[in-house]
Amino acid sequence: MAGSARREAGAGEVDAAVRELLLLMPRMVSRVKRIPVPEALEAQSLAPRHLSLLSCLLLDGPMTVNELAARLEVAPTTASLMVGDLSAKGILDRREDPADRRRRIVAIAPDQHEAIAAWLAPGATAWRRVLTPLAPAQRRLFVDTLRAYEAAVAEERER
Repeated sequence: MAGSARREAGAGEVDAAVRELLLLMPRMVSRVKRIPVPEALEAQSLAPRHLSLLSCLLLDGPMTVNELAARLEVAPTTASLMVGDLSAKGILDRREDPADRRRRIVAIAPDQHEAIAAWLAPGATAWRRVLTPLAPAQRRLFVDTLRAYEAAVAEERER
């Protein structure tokens, strides 16, 4: 009986955390959505997948499409389509890799870099501020928990 009472108490604690997160997540999403798109990019119809790609290039610098695909956890063809779309809009530059002329290096277009950096920097700064005090194992647990939540939501939608 003591074991089932503990489980019930544990379930109550989990439910309390779930309630807290169900209140918190929409507020977080709302705050992120209210970050104004830079004027130079407003007409470009950028999607969340574009923001992830731009974040990778902003934080890690120029890279190949295959490297971008690996970081974004998408197929190289998907990354290539996104790069093509953003290149056509003048947001990205593709240039020849000096080390291997067959490869293309993707970078944020110089005239777009400042606007993109100003737009995405507050989010990166906020994440750094809350993650820095954590131990590496705590950071890993946090990221792994968010990944598991994403997978669980996707799984629930497939049912």
